[in-house]
Amino acid sequence: MAAVKDLAEKHQLISDIFKWPKSKEEWDQYRLSDEEVSHFHEQGYVAGIQLLNDAQVEVLRNDLDEILNPEHPAHHLFYEFHSNESENPNSVLFHSLGHWRITDGFHDSLWNPAFVMAAHQLLENKSVRFWHDQLFCKPAKHGGVVAWHQDYSYWTRTIAMQHLTCWTGLDDASVENGCLHYIPKSHKWGLLDAPPLAGDMNGLMNSLNEEQKEQFKNPVPIELKKGYATFHHPLMVHGSYENRSEISRRAFVLNVFADGTISDTNGELLQGVPKITKGNKIEGKFFPLLFKN
Repeated sequence: MAAVKDLAEKHQLISDIFKWPKSKEEWDQYRLSDEEVSHFHEQGYVAGIQLLNDAQVEVLRNDLDEILNPEHPAHHLFYEFHSNESENPNSVLFHSLGHWRITDGFHDSLWNPAFVMAAHQLLENKSVRFWHDQLFCKPAKHGGVVAWHQDYSYWTRTIAMQHLTCWTGLDDASVENGCLHYIPKSHKWGLLDAPPLAGDMNGLMNSLNEEQKEQFKNPVPIELKKGYATFHHPLMVHGSYENRSEISRRAFVLNVFADGTISDTNGELLQGVPKITKGNKIEGKFFPLLFKN
C-alpha cells in the first residue's frame, strides 16, 4: 500500500480539476456583481453562485464515497469524523472536518478560483486565509437536522470576527431533502449562545428576544442545484431540517477568514493541530493563504 500523504503540505493546486487564472481578465470572470455583494452585506448571505460544473461535482462525489469509510488509511488526518453526529440511527447526520488533507479534489477546492475570488470580495477585498472545511451529509429518508446556529458562536477562539462560510451542494438541495434555511438580517443580532449542532432544531430560541423570535416565522429556504453555493456571514442564523425525501443531500463547507486573524486561546484551534498561542497570528501548514490581496 502506498504511504499516506498529508495534502496539507501542499499550498497550491495539485490536480487539473481547476485552473488558476493568470491575468486580471481571467480573474474577472469569477467576480461577484455589486448587487450580489450588497445583498450579502444587507441580508447576511448571497446564494446561487456556481462554483462547480458537473464534472467537478462528480470528482468530489467520488472522493466523498472514498473517505466515508472509517477504515480509510488516511482516516487519522480528519480533525473530526462523526458517522452520525446525532447518535440517533433514525436521524443520521454525517459530519467531518479535515478532508482537504486526504483527497486531491477536496484539497483543490480550497484554490477554486470562483470560490477564492468571491471570498476575497465578501471579506471586503482582504487576503483570504483558510480556517477549516466540513462535510454535511444527510442520507435519503432518514437524514437528520442541523440545528439553528451561528458559525462564529463555535469559533470565538479566533479574533477578530472577520470570517466567512461557503456551503456548496453535491446534490440538488431542496426543502424536501433538507436544504439550508436562513433568517435574513440575523447577522445584525450580535453573538448568541452555541447550541448542540445536531441536537434540538430550535434550541437557539432560548437565546432570543421576542422581536428575534418574530423574525423566525419567515425563514428563507436556500434551494440550489448541485455545484451551486451560498456564502454567509459568521453571525448569520441558519439551519437545515431533516431529509425524508428519496434522494441524499450531500454538501461540503469551506470556512475562511481574513489574513491577520489571531488565536484567542492557548488550547487547540483544531483537534490534533499544533497550538498557536493566544495573541499570535493564525498561519502555517494547516491555515494556508488562499488569495493574496
